[in-house]
Amino acid sequence: MKTAVIVFPGSNCDRDLAVALEQVTGAKPEMVWHRETALPQGVDFIGVPGGFSYGDYLRSGAMAARSPIMGAVKDAAARGVPVIGICNGFQVLTEAGLLPGALMRNAGLNFVCRPVPLKVENSQSLFTAQYDAGEQVTLPVAHHDGNYQADTATLDRLEGEGRVAFRYLDQVNGSARQIAGILNDAGNVLGLMPHPERVIEPAHGGTDGRRLFEGLLGTVSA
Repeated sequence: MKTAVIVFPGSNCDRDLAVALEQVTGAKPEMVWHRETALPQGVDFIGVPGGFSYGDYLRSGAMAARSPIMGAVKDAAARGVPVIGICNGFQVLTEAGLLPGALMRNAGLNFVCRPVPLKVENSQSLFTAQYDAGEQVTLPVAHHDGNYQADTATLDRLEGEGRVAFRYLDQVNGSARQIAGILNDAGNVLGLMPHPERVIEPAHGGTDGRRLFEGLLGTVSA
């Protein structure tokens, strides 16, 4: 099992994600600098971590989405390699066109940092196979631009195709239809604002995020 974590200037959750992947797989992930033009050969999973890539200049994720490595990430996703974008990573994936919609400034114009309850909307994806549909889980959020928005037709399509993976149960940031995480049309790319990598062991105060990685990586290695 070979995993990779993309690192941009301003990434600050790359180590968190790397530790989570190592705990689940038993192997250290490859840390791939944004200026690289190719991924390590044979990568089975790609993580785009949270943080403040390029200091959130211009627009959150906009500059990172144009980094050289993102061409290789797009190619890998097109081949079916699973890709997860967490928080700033979600922003990067939308800016890169791997996921629809955009992450806007939080409705309350405040940085939100707290555990939030979520509903698992789709338990049939690579990323959510270890959850039950309708199950409530708790994951932490830490963002200023997590307000997911898309036009009505896109939102209806996401809902109708079962591509809403997670939904907030509380008012968190003003996201349309309380959407916290979405899948691409092929089901191998997930973007979500909450941080599953921060709740993978009891010392974190919960383990609700661990099943996401266990289910995904178990499916990939099978």
